[in-house]
Amino acid sequence: MFSKIVVKKVLSLCLCVLFFLTSLGVPDAEALVESKQYPVNNIDLIINAVPKGDRWIQHLKEDLLPFWTPPTILEGINGNFATYRCNDGSLYNPSAPCTELADPVPGIVNLDREYVRSKSRQVFAYGIAYNLTGNSEYLQHAKDGVDFLKTYALDNSGLDGAYTYFDANDPTFAGKPGPENRVSQDMTYALSGLTFFYYLTRDPDVLQSIVNVKDYIFNTYYDKEWDLMAWVKQSFVDDGTEVSSEQRELVAQLDQVYAYMMLLTPILPTSFGIDGINLKEEWEKDLIHLATIMSEQFYAPDKNFFWGAITDSSQKKLGTDHTDFGHSIKTLWLIYEIGKLTGHYEFVLFTQEAAPKLLEAAYLEDGTWGRRINEYGQVERDKEWWILAELDQVAATFSLRDPSYAQYLPTTYAYWFEYMVDHEHKGIWHWVNGADNKPDIHFPKQHSWKNAFHSFEHAMVGYLTGQEIHDLDSELYFAFKNGQEIPDNIQIRPYTYAAKVKSVDPDVAGSIAGYGKQKVTFTDIR
Repeated sequence: MFSKIVVKKVLSLCLCVLFFLTSLGVPDAEALVESKQYPVNNIDLIINAVPKGDRWIQHLKEDLLPFWTPPTILEGINGNFATYRCNDGSLYNPSAPCTELADPVPGIVNLDREYVRSKSRQVFAYGIAYNLTGNSEYLQHAKDGVDFLKTYALDNSGLDGAYTYFDANDPTFAGKPGPENRVSQDMTYALSGLTFFYYLTRDPDVLQSIVNVKDYIFNTYYDKEWDLMAWVKQSFVDDGTEVSSEQRELVAQLDQVYAYMMLLTPILPTSFGIDGINLKEEWEKDLIHLATIMSEQFYAPDKNFFWGAITDSSQKKLGTDHTDFGHSIKTLWLIYEIGKLTGHYEFVLFTQEAAPKLLEAAYLEDGTWGRRINEYGQVERDKEWWILAELDQVAATFSLRDPSYAQYLPTTYAYWFEYMVDHEHKGIWHWVNGADNKPDIHFPKQHSWKNAFHSFEHAMVGYLTGQEIHDLDSELYFAFKNGQEIPDNIQIRPYTYAAKVKSVDPDVAGSIAGYGKQKVTFTDIR
């Protein structure tokens, strides 16, 4: 479909939107060609072409959940979700390994390890599935995963941080490595599943575990001399790769925000623990500090990119690791959200200037997103799943304020549904080649860095923004812990967004032991 769209960039968006509008039967779509105007000049056409929330619920149920909920991966494991599976969804079998795990791409598969971050990200995904559908089976899967993480993944209940992995087939789940060999980013994603479960339930025991790990990270990894979060505290060699204490990495800052702080901060209590700590105020200050670090130390104004690392000058160039459209647009998104949350509108203004330029640079003439700009100044056209998701999410988020940002979404969403989904075995491909829109099957769909996290978040953002841009209410399900008061309306939010709570139904039937079930209807998502 997209390979046939060969037009100049200035006209590509018009024709792409026209194609999809015509297929949808929008009666005045032909006016777009006759006037030769950009679609941005006709907001109604753009809005009509953006899928409503029901399309995302369908995607969740038909494309995502079948890969992540088969009985073979859930029965009898008590929340210990596997790090690796084959592309057909089967578990790894050492005696007959699938190609993508027998001969894996380096850096993403180590079959000797089961990673905490993978298990936590799967908890996050089941939480989103419950939030969107109200199906309590998914809440139970999330609860099982939370219990496993709290029991085995948190060192001293989180007071000493979190482990990175377990040895494969170790029935005792002895956490590894020791504190001196842990990467700060890994600990952030140990919290992502717990964080979403707290968002759903407001379970105070879960919050205490999160606070313990967060405090450990900030007390242990903040480097006052560099004024940033360090990567590791001392150098070591991990699986043959040198990990240096001199590394200064964007994701050591960024993923503090992304993995847990942005979702939690707006709903934190203002009096916590025996000392009555104002957690919300404390975390807001930390968010402001992180936004300042990222914008002042990692942002390259002339490139309009964030460097993935600033360890030395050799890393401050295009084409290096983590210097890509995904990390840069995600950083802008989170700085924007920090600005809105804390009233620091210099962050909002900064991102409102930078994000449109980055979206424009990433958008290709065939109506799809590129991956990054390489060292030769060329946009790489291959598709990596999480980068496409982040670009979609930021365009959709910005469309809540200005619908013209949705101009990208009709074609980028269509590409995702058509080519990023494995229509035979379900789930989302890691990599699709830009030249022929075919997946690279050497990449497993589930590995140490790829779990359900990004694709489920993509569905959540697509649902909420799709409903709002069409002036439709959004319905989400929560499961506040029994014995806890239902939070005030301003403390109930649709994911990371602000919104008006239109209604709360606190007596919805069907939940899991210890938790209620509430359906919350939101309007005015922003």
